[in-house]
Amino acid sequence: MRYPVPDHCPVCGRDLYVTKLVCAHCGTSVEGAFEMPRLARLSPEHQRFVELFIRSEGKLNRVQEALGISYPTARAQLHEVIRALGYEPAGSEETSRPVSPEQRRQILADLRAGKITSDQAVRLLKGSDAPR
Repeated sequence: MRYPVPDHCPVCGRDLYVTKLVCAHCGTSVEGAFEMPRLARLSPEHQRFVELFIRSEGKLNRVQEALGISYPTARAQLHEVIRALGYEPAGSEETSRPVSPEQRRQILADLRAGKITSDQAVRLLKGSDAPR
């Protein structure tokens, strides 16, 4: 049975690295210190989002529909993934945009339904991840 590669040490929480690779066909092994690819170091939740984003051809409205969340929530999740990869989302240095009463209701509904975290809700309510 194969298990997903853990990305953090269960003792101290720091990043793990691969020390041995084995060919499933012939059994050849290579040992050393191999860094995990950046995408592989994402949390399983972020990896699922990236996979859905790619399957959706980069269209957030399709991601929104597939996950049953609002557009601002989908955009906030994309920004989380961008930050988790070590980048800052484009335009994040811009000032925040006002959130409409309808968007505010949707954000709070998403929070109540558990579709977003409280941190995401705060960012969305501040307008920092509001749609353009």
